[in-house]
This record gives sequence, C-alpha cells and structure tokens, in this order.
Amino acid sequence: MEATLSNRRRTNGVTTPAAVADMVVKKEKRASFMTWTADDVANVAKFHWVPCLFAIGLLFFMAVEYTLRMIPPSSEPFDLGFVATRPLHRLLSQSPELNTLLAALNTVFVGMQTTYIMWTWLIEGRPRATISALFMFTCRGILGYSTQLPLPQGFLGSGVDFPVGNVSFFLFFSGHVAGSVIASLDMRRMQRWELARTFDVLNVLQAVRLLGTRGHYTIDLAVGVGAGILFDSLAGKYEETKRKAPIASTIITKEALFT
Repeated sequence: MEATLSNRRRTNGVTTPAAVADMVVKKEKRASFMTWTADDVANVAKFHWVPCLFAIGLLFFMAVEYTLRMIPPSSEPFDLGFVATRPLHRLLSQSPELNTLLAALNTVFVGMQTTYIMWTWLIEGRPRATISALFMFTCRGILGYSTQLPLPQGFLGSGVDFPVGNVSFFLFFSGHVAGSVIASLDMRRMQRWELARTFDVLNVLQAVRLLGTRGHYTIDLAVGVGAGILFDSLAGKYEETKRKAPIASTIITKEALFT
C-alpha cells in the first residue's frame, strides 16, 4: 500500500510517455488551423508575403471576373497588349519597310535559337534543350490545331517573317517565345549569363513586335513563357529517368547472379 502511494507521489505532476502519446494523438485529430496562434498568423504575413500578395490578387480578380461585361461573339477579342502597342502598330502600318526589317531581324533571332538548341545536342552532347523543344512544338501543334483562334484584325504579315513565306501558323501558343525561353534556361544552366540575358532582352523585344504586328495575342506570349519553363523541366525529368534506368538494370542483374 505504501509502495503504491509512494509511486503515485513520484508520478504526480510528471508527464509520462503514455500521456505524451495521448496528447500527440489528440493534437493530430484537430484541424490544422485550430492550432494556429496570433504569432503564426503574423509570421505568415512576414515570412510568406508573396503567397499573401497572390491571395489578394485572387480576391481582386475574382471581383473583376464576376463583374466584367463579357465580349459578345460578334466582337473582336479584347487584348491589353494590343491596346498598349497601338502606336507601334500604327507606325508599322504606315511603314512597310520597317515592318519587313523587324520581321527579318526576328527571323534571324529565331535562327539563333534553333542554332543554339541544336548546337547543345550535336556539338556539346547535351540533348535536354532539344528534347524540350521537341516536347514543346509537339504540344503546341496539338493545342494550336485543337483551338484555332481567329487571326487578329490589323495583322501585319511579312514574307520574311518566320515561318518565311506568309504561310499559315498556329496562334496558340507562341513558339518564338517558348523556344527563346528554352535556350535561355539552358544558358543559365551552363552559366552563360551574358548570353542568357541577351536572349531575354531579345525575347522581350520580339514579344513587343509580335503584339505590334498583331501576330500573336498576349495570352499566346504569356503561355509561351510558361511552356518553355514547363517543357524544359519535363525534359530534365525525362533525362533523369533515363539515367536511373541503367542503374536499376545493373542492380537487378547483380541480384539475379547472386540468387
């Protein structure tokens, strides 16, 4: 009896392992937000201000979207990029020679992208950029054919623009922009910083020109940037799986020999 009382006195006020386990289980059963404190909320705004800005953006654009008057089927699409480049469009409309010159320079830039991407594979033996471009242009073809957008009003074509010869092309999404992003990302991986920055500047100028000539909608260019990043990442994952496959095959072969 005395031993029992003594044992109770020793454990009185002390958290035993079993009690700790019960507390953990009870805490795990509670919803995450119920465990937040005022400091936690303040730290979210302090250390995670970027997601907070996106949360504000979400609320703002929800308000815009749900109160916006939609464009009727009989009207041209509204494009903010076209609005911003009206002076350039007016200038190029009045000066066909300048339009042709800029188109030719843009075609040279596309050639630079293509040359670099092929160079990384054929000369340097690094196929990631080439694989990325193949992924990207195949996906672009599927999406471009699936939803064939109307040619914007005021389109200023040129026989020297890529694709050369005033041939038809898919509007969604911009292969010009995506290809440049793929090349730029590869340059950064190889620490060719100056070349990467040069390509980025030329890509911005290219985007402005494409808007000014009404060669692409703004959404085509924005998705082109995202597509370049996405397919570069997918090409990297593809390379990684191919590197792991021989290792796994070697391990399986060794296990088979010793069993």
